[in-house]
Amino acid sequence: MNDIVLRRAADADAYPAADVWFRSFTAALPSVRCAHSPDDIRDWFARVLVPQYETWVAVRDGQILGLLVLNGPELKQLYLEPESRGRGLGDRLMALAKKQRPDGLSLWTFQVNAAARRFYERHGFRETERTDGSRNDEKEPDVRYIWQPAR
Repeated sequence: MNDIVLRRAADADAYPAADVWFRSFTAALPSVRCAHSPDDIRDWFARVLVPQYETWVAVRDGQILGLLVLNGPELKQLYLEPESRGRGLGDRLMALAKKQRPDGLSLWTFQVNAAARRFYERHGFRETERTDGSRNDEKEPDVRYIWQPAR
């Protein structure tokens, strides 16, 4: 994983990053209906996430293997290519998120996403709220996590 570079996303990264997002979502959440088509997701990355939010990509040999999106104190997205999971890349992206937001982070994930919940809890996030999912596009019950640095 040392040959992977973490850098801010450029406009040209939007579609490849969106494709990573879609493959990761599909692999990690087979029971959750994706509310948007791959083309809609690419458009969202190109129009919103990359130009308007703090979007980072993990790149090796020109291929995007992971992405991190921050919006203020919120960690909006953290997704990896399915074959890149379990190799420390998520840990590197989380360390970057904490470095960029040293005063704390919040995030939402689906309640059914046990692997993501374990990952966030391992990184010091604590559950603060659960909802029935009525506020997210997938209508899937979710959970809010908050990380506060040790003082």
